[in-house]
Amino acid sequence: MTTTVAKTLNWEKVSKELDIHDVVRSASEVISPLGPISKFAARSPWTGLERQSFEQMARRFKDICDIELFPNDSVLQTARNQGEIDLNFLEEGLQQWLNKQSIKLPRETVEQFCRAALLQDQPSSELTVLPEVKRIAKKLSSFNLEIKARPSLQTLSQRFDQICDRGGARDLNRHMIKWCKLFLDESQAVWSMPNREEGFYHAWRRMVSHDPAISSEARRQLKHLPMQADIALKDALSQLGIPDSEVKQYLEAHLLALPGWAGMMLWRTQQQIKESSLLLDYLAVRIYMELVLLHPNLSLPKQKKEGDKLLESLIAAWIHWGNLPINKWSQLPFEEQKARLTLAWRFDNIIRNRLWMEAWEKTYEDHLMKKISLKQPTSDQIKPALAQFVFCIDVRSEPFRRKLENTDGFETFGAAGFFGLPIETCKLESQHSHSSLPVMLKPQFKVKEFLPESQYKPFYERLHAVQSLKDTFKSMKHNLLASLLLPEISGPWLSMQTLTRTFMPRSAGRLSKKLLNKWFMKPEAALTLDRIHHTSKQELPVGFSEEEKVHYVEQALKMIGLTDHFAPLVVICGHGSRSTNNPYAASLDCGACGGTSSAFNAQVLATLCNLPNVRKALQARGISIPKGTVFAAAEHITTVDELHWVYIPELSNTAEAAFIRIQALLPKVREEVNAERISKLPNLKVNCKNPKAEAERLSEDWSEVRPEWGLAGNAAFVIGERRLTRQRNLDGRVFLQNYNWKKDKDGSLLAGIISGPATVCQMINLQYYASSVAPHYYGSGNKATQTVTAGIGVMQGNASDLLVGLPWQSVMQSDHKVYHSPLRLLVVIQAPKEYVERLLNQDQIFHQKVKNGWLRLASIDPEGNWKNWS
Repeated sequence: MTTTVAKTLNWEKVSKELDIHDVVRSASEVISPLGPISKFAARSPWTGLERQSFEQMARRFKDICDIELFPNDSVLQTARNQGEIDLNFLEEGLQQWLNKQSIKLPRETVEQFCRAALLQDQPSSELTVLPEVKRIAKKLSSFNLEIKARPSLQTLSQRFDQICDRGGARDLNRHMIKWCKLFLDESQAVWSMPNREEGFYHAWRRMVSHDPAISSEARRQLKHLPMQADIALKDALSQLGIPDSEVKQYLEAHLLALPGWAGMMLWRTQQQIKESSLLLDYLAVRIYMELVLLHPNLSLPKQKKEGDKLLESLIAAWIHWGNLPINKWSQLPFEEQKARLTLAWRFDNIIRNRLWMEAWEKTYEDHLMKKISLKQPTSDQIKPALAQFVFCIDVRSEPFRRKLENTDGFETFGAAGFFGLPIETCKLESQHSHSSLPVMLKPQFKVKEFLPESQYKPFYERLHAVQSLKDTFKSMKHNLLASLLLPEISGPWLSMQTLTRTFMPRSAGRLSKKLLNKWFMKPEAALTLDRIHHTSKQELPVGFSEEEKVHYVEQALKMIGLTDHFAPLVVICGHGSRSTNNPYAASLDCGACGGTSSAFNAQVLATLCNLPNVRKALQARGISIPKGTVFAAAEHITTVDELHWVYIPELSNTAEAAFIRIQALLPKVREEVNAERISKLPNLKVNCKNPKAEAERLSEDWSEVRPEWGLAGNAAFVIGERRLTRQRNLDGRVFLQNYNWKKDKDGSLLAGIISGPATVCQMINLQYYASSVAPHYYGSGNKATQTVTAGIGVMQGNASDLLVGLPWQSVMQSDHKVYHSPLRLLVVIQAPKEYVERLLNQDQIFHQKVKNGWLRLASIDPEGNWKNWS
């Protein structure tokens, strides 16, 4: 055995006080759990870090992995050139920052330097290499200037930096990617990794000594691994010489080296108790491989001297921005030199970009305030509605709602798209059920579609025939002999499909749907809304009790803000999307619910609202639904802006009249919304002659990398009455949640909106933000060069990190121009000041987010006054 592992199993010498499970749990806060791409859910990359300020995290990530969390100079300059940043807000932010500083220089001198640093180009690198600049920097370095390289995690993980510098990180990452793909594979590998059921560490431990990709010497060492992952991790850390006080930061650096694969391991730990130690397994494998493969060739590096370089850059900044010739620098008194260097050091790139972004955010807030603070008609002046539509708060619903409301008699509401129903759904055509609610919640009930006996057998025979054909095709692909015959059998059909899909995508898609619908002939199914009793305690209860039906309908109507003045027809509108050959299809369906359409939830809620027993119970609770009011359900398909009906019960005369009017209006609404939306997509004509046909082509074209913009552009979340925003063009950038503070005396509705929909919207906002400011790290690159791997996610090429964020095409207008404006979410609450104060006092998590700059908060009081709470 070699020296490295001869010291082995000295883990008992590791500090008894170090609980490695707790340390791993704490270190995991720097990454975000990453679920399979087929169940895409928007997540903030920094959810576990909101106890510290946004600026603190920006500095921390700059130190750990050289990631910028504020928009870069190019993005900010583009926004300025487009008139999106009011320089008055920039000046206001600068003055506020200066008021907090103590700099022993004249205020005029300080302001001139800072304004120049904000508005002018960066100093040339040629300035720092001037002999005179180097001479002055060397002279000053001998004095105690109290200016030094900012405290950095790099000083705590020098060895990890050395690995990166020598390319060792690439080699280590390559091995980790290989093993992660084998362990996490869900569909692509014909032969699965042996012993996966024992966990990642145990499966790897049994196989790694047979890996031909590593040297025979390393394989011999890896035959003598500890039996348990936690012991192996502590032993490896001990042999690497990592002190207990630095273990957490060292593990963080390793997790951030491959945040995608590590994030997938973290997600798996949260799904099942038996995999709760999977992230610890991952770190044990990674750090033990570092110990064996890289440690023998490394020695601790010497501390680098950064002081001279830092001083040179600060002096160059004063030459460039302070209009201070180098020959005058030596003439300045030492105390003034020190003060000037301190100012340049404090007013660094992170502060400058923070001020620019805050000015951008305040400019947008000012524009929004002017749009929605104008006097709106009171509820007494609004005519009774002929039909009411409940849409998801999704920003893509805003243009559709606006166009729909241009016709008198139509009223719209906004609420979270799962409509407060914590259900797991099971459709006729699916063998599996899936959760139909935000991923941060757990389903409590199951609702199934079912058929009467007479229709059951014929439909399932047809369904089984199609499924058998798919299974046979897959089996032939994976069989050595059958795969040789498969091209001869499938070639003609697949060739024809390829040609039609390539050159006539719209026609091919329509024909394919027509053939499938004709074959399946799916009958109208009923729903298991009544409780079905069963003996298994592990399964979710199927259906609702009578009390539960009333509870969830009452809760949904209150959250929607629809408890009186019901129209003859109320349409609950879920939303989904359509695209072809798109790994990110699930991200376009719903940013919160793991890529599921909310049409099923809409049907369940509408059906419950029509039940006589439910209505009778609601009346006793103060919600009286007129006898002639009928609830229906539809799906807003965002890629084509079409309203597809999924549930139409028997209509009353007035409801039928409303339905006929809606049907006549929808083609016009669809065309107008498509024209507005498609004009924003790149490489398309602004005045498209047939926006409907173009939208259908985008959804059916399997070479299309951008079928729609999704939620790009999102910037604000307005919680208030619809009359606040009605007939206001919000450019599809605002989440709209109905709320009436007068019906919420105890603030419980507002608290529920903040802890639920507002939290989800912030996650969506920060994922788009992260994919825009750091696309190379938090995005997923170009769709055209992505590889779907292991059935769980995408990589660039065949050996990259599992990509965690949105593709380039979801946030970029072109290679050099950002489409999504990276602004932190602005939450606007229409309520009296005391409501907002009560909310901040009661919800400490939300208060922390506002205080630490993870989102912004404003309110509109009953008199229409705007207050910023950030």
